[in-house]
This record gives sequence, C-alpha cells and structure tokens, in this order.
Amino acid sequence: MNAKGIKIISVIVLIGLFSCKQNNVSERWGQFFKENNVNGTFVLKDLKTNKISIYNNDRGNEEFVPASTFKILNSMIALQESVIASVNDTIKWDSVDRGSKSWNKDHTMRSALPVSCVWFYQELARKIGIKQMQKWIIESDYGNKKIENEIDKFWLEGNLAISANQQIYFLEKLIKEKLPFDSSIQKVVKEIMITDSTESYIIHSKTGWSQKIGWNVGYVETKDNVWIFVLNIDMEDIKMAGIRKTITYDILKEQKIIE
Repeated sequence: MNAKGIKIISVIVLIGLFSCKQNNVSERWGQFFKENNVNGTFVLKDLKTNKISIYNNDRGNEEFVPASTFKILNSMIALQESVIASVNDTIKWDSVDRGSKSWNKDHTMRSALPVSCVWFYQELARKIGIKQMQKWIIESDYGNKKIENEIDKFWLEGNLAISANQQIYFLEKLIKEKLPFDSSIQKVVKEIMITDSTESYIIHSKTGWSQKIGWNVGYVETKDNVWIFVLNIDMEDIKMAGIRKTITYDILKEQKIIE
C-alpha cells in the first residue's frame, strides 16, 4: 500500500475513534424509555473527561421546538437588555385565567421560571422586541437561530428549533459563562435554575413541552464534577410530564451521579 493510502486509512481510523468517544451510545438506557412507553433520546456529557454518552444518536441530532427550555436564554436576554431590573423584579398578573393556578398571580423571574409561567416570559419577549431577540439568539448560537414568527410565540409554535446535542453545547457555555452576557447574569440564571439539592449534588434544570415534544435539560454539580444532560421525548399529552424527570433520574442514578 502506498503512503497516500496509509494516510487515508489513518484519517478514517482517527475519525472513527473520535466518533466513538463523542457518540458512546448507552443502549442500556433504552430500558428506561421502554418502561415508560416513549421514544426519545438522552445525551450526557462528563465535563471532567469531555466524554459524551448518547442513547438514540440519530435523534440526538434532530432539531425540535425548544418550548420552555428557551426560557433559560430568554431570562438572560431580558436581564441583559434591562427590560426587567432583576430576577426579583415583579410583573403584575393581567388577571387573565390561563388555566394554571401557579400562573394566576404576580411573578418575578425567580418564581416564574420554576413553574414555567408562559405569560411572564411572553411579556419579557414583547419588551425585548424582535430585533434584539434575533441579535442575541444569533450571538448565543442557539439552535437554528430562526425566529420567523410572532415575538411571543416563536419558541412554542415558530421555526426556532434545537437538537439535544445543540442543547448540550449551549448549556456548557452557560456553565462556563462563555455566553455573550454579563457574568453576573449567567450566574444568577444558573442559580434560579436549581430544581433539586442534596448534600451530594445540585441539579439545575428546565423542562419544556410543545408540539408533542417534551424536554428536560440541565446539569448536575457534585463535589468533584459536572455532568450536562439533555432528554427529549415524544410527549402526546401534558399528563406525561412526570416521565421526563423519571427517565432523567433513572439514568443519572444508573450512572451513579446521584443516589
């Protein structure tokens, strides 16, 4: 074999090895999806080793509407644009009953994010405006960066789409405070994302659901490492909402990241 042939084979081998490291498909995670009768994907990145493990790799690259996971970015844009003073600043409820008791009241960003209060974030989006919203989405390199729809609905019903792997990329930049926002803003948004905390770990996360796609994205901090996780599933009804956390926790426990 000539030198050119050897070089080509070497390149192919290196690409293969890199792909294996980046796409270590954990098929045993499939049992958790089967037990809950759903199709989906789960991506886990170990920030200490940069190892990425994926269940259902093809779906990991498929883009879907971000739904309420976009509230993570929306929060930072709103704070950077000063359309809200701080995470503790209150926006008055307009008294319109939207079918959710937890939404039907005044909210701050600190209270609105955990309950995924749609009207609150729609109000922020309208204040930001389409021009500035598009600018920050592009600068954050968020998903396909398309917001060709109404300013207060594009993350729910519009053309904006993001894959599980792109969510990992976005969250890693947030963790490292490498997004185009003030460091103080990135810090406080990470803080209001905390959804679970024990002596052993802290989980920062955000769920979402729209167009029959359910999300759970976030990261786990332990004493010596950080793991980023992204789950998306086919979710026909909001009654299936609990499955997102169930599968996430089953996999994190299987990996011995949490107990």
